[in-house]
Amino acid sequence: MDDTRTTRTSAPVAPGLLAGKVALVTGAGRGIGAAAARLFAREGARVLLAARTEEQLAAVTERVRAAGGTADHVVCDLADPASVRAAVDRAVALHGRLDIAFNNGATIQPPGPMDRLSEAEFDRVYSVNLRGVWLAMVAEVTAIRATAGTGAIVNNSSIGSLRGNPELPAYGAMKRAVNSLTESAAVTYGPEGIRVNAIAPGNTLTQMIRAWEAESPGLQDRLTALTPLRRAAAPEEIAEAAAWLLSDRSSFVTGTVLRVDGGARA
Repeated sequence: MDDTRTTRTSAPVAPGLLAGKVALVTGAGRGIGAAAARLFAREGARVLLAARTEEQLAAVTERVRAAGGTADHVVCDLADPASVRAAVDRAVALHGRLDIAFNNGATIQPPGPMDRLSEAEFDRVYSVNLRGVWLAMVAEVTAIRATAGTGAIVNNSSIGSLRGNPELPAYGAMKRAVNSLTESAAVTYGPEGIRVNAIAPGNTLTQMIRAWEAESPGLQDRLTALTPLRRAAAPEEIAEAAAWLLSDRSSFVTGTVLRVDGGARA
């Protein structure tokens, strides 16, 4: 009788998509940013969450830690240049480097035609959604260059930037400008090994879209009808696209604006 024993060994666990990376996520207190922070940590990154609201940041940070991830947070106002630079510096101070960044933070305008938008509201959308992204990219490139040497940045845009946007004209304009900044940065910093991409989400179930719907009854029905998958995205689905673009698995992808829209712009 053959009594040879067979020893079963489990397959090695694959490392996370972002294993070993130090990540900064803006707008991380809720919605897509919070989903991204949780996902990046699950995929092995050490994450610094940045946003304006301390209470929200603390809650997401604790959730990440409870799940075994590494996370810290810093209060950051994207309209304040010093605050943006301080957030990037904090990531380097905590972990000695910055590898990747997801510039997700944004604000929305009151829905309606451009002639009904006040100058103050236009300036607010500009200062957060465009100037804030520019400030963050400049600080992030500087930090990546000085520490990790190479890395990746993803900016959160919108499919509303890819066509006329009569309900959110200033928001769409700033996001379209973000697309241009993304492409210019990709060309500028690609030779150094710093990749820069953007994602353009479609209808996503966030507080921002719900605020828009409150001003525009029936919005979800209209957006769903225009989406071939016939539903809205969960924030986690948008975060997955950002994670891939920030990972080494997209190592030959730069300068793209990736639609994550359920086919709405097909």
